[in-house]
Amino acid sequence: MKIARLLKENMETYGFVNGDKILTKESMTAQTGIPIPQSIKDFLFDGWYDEIKKTAPQMKYDADLHDFKFLPPIPNPSKIICLAFNYKDHAKEQNLIPPDEPAIIIKPRSTLNGATSDIICPSFVSKLDYEIELALVIGKDCKNVSEEDAKKAIFGYMILNDASARDIQAKDKQFTRAKGFDTFAPCGPWITSSDEIPDPQNLKMMTKVNGTIRQNSSTSNMHLKVNSVVSILSRVMTLEKGDIISTGTPAGVMLNKPDAVFLKHGDRIEMEIERLGKLENMVRFV
Repeated sequence: MKIARLLKENMETYGFVNGDKILTKESMTAQTGIPIPQSIKDFLFDGWYDEIKKTAPQMKYDADLHDFKFLPPIPNPSKIICLAFNYKDHAKEQNLIPPDEPAIIIKPRSTLNGATSDIICPSFVSKLDYEIELALVIGKDCKNVSEEDAKKAIFGYMILNDASARDIQAKDKQFTRAKGFDTFAPCGPWITSSDEIPDPQNLKMMTKVNGTIRQNSSTSNMHLKVNSVVSILSRVMTLEKGDIISTGTPAGVMLNKPDAVFLKHGDRIEMEIERLGKLENMVRFV
């Protein structure tokens, strides 16, 4: 299933996506008589999703997706964990060896941004960069899990752009401020449940800026694989329902390139991962 969080006429909703149609929570309630919860996290992780998805294929998808604006699929995760240098091709272009344990950055939840919303960058940033990443959403609390159990803890997948201010990154010698600006994590456009993605390690991924391909790779280039990442991180911290783990970016970013062309005002970024949809965001400097 594909589950989106949406906005229409200042009213928030969520629902199942099928092509350009959506089955909203309001429609689910009308068609089943079941009072669906207001919170998407309650719906996804407290049993409602498992119950409703059984009958969803027989229900009428009666709303037009194009009438809604995409919101970040998860509104208030306790953690957004991003991995650095976890793709072999990216590490190679930086003259690095991928680390054997996750090198992580925590992004604040205020970075979360919709799949079609503008990335708002302060004017004092001079080197804004993009990073297409496969992000996973944790579906149940877990601690010290095996790789097999880690697989069961993943609810689904989405795209995340780990936008980064490279000039700030170079100045600080670490990543938190450079990646922590509001709107610096466009994600979505929806969560695709893990049962629809049997092999997350074989998905094509592409970034375009103003129609020009900048990143063209595959999740097969990931060094630490998805299940291993979840297992290792769970030994450090309790992973909680709704947490987002973004698994690193492939080659093609502008970091440390002598001929780097960083993002500028009005640039349009398209990011697509096979079977997960597309992000389309415009950059706006303020």
